[in-house]
Amino acid sequence: MVLQSLAGLPAFLVYFCTGIIAVMLYLFVYMRVTAHDEFALIRDDCAPASLALGLSLLGFVLPVASAIVHSANVVDCLIWAVIALIVQIAVYYILRIPVPKLSERIEAGEMAAALWLGLASLAAGVLNAASMVYSP
Repeated sequence: MVLQSLAGLPAFLVYFCTGIIAVMLYLFVYMRVTAHDEFALIRDDCAPASLALGLSLLGFVLPVASAIVHSANVVDCLIWAVIALIVQIAVYYILRIPVPKLSERIEAGEMAAALWLGLASLAAGVLNAASMVYSP
């Protein structure tokens, strides 16, 4: 019975590691695109930077989770993860239009700017995940 339960372990490990790699890629790219250094701000106890990055990460992980569940294979999953990354980067740039100096405001510890970025990123991630329609 235990062996039957563990039969899916190889697939779990492949997709879990794929997800971790996608998250690392996302953080690498996202932190180079934004005009502020999230981890430096987080190390300096800037809660708004932590909130914005964390919600953005959730906005990325939701479509990646959807891709893991619905993709035909790991390559398909990675393709959709890249699409999710592109969506999140686009959201960052779009959100800077109505809120100029968004990164500077987050650096200054403005919670409203961080909530705007984080929650809009999360909303985009939910829409992104829901839009990943797979047909047989």
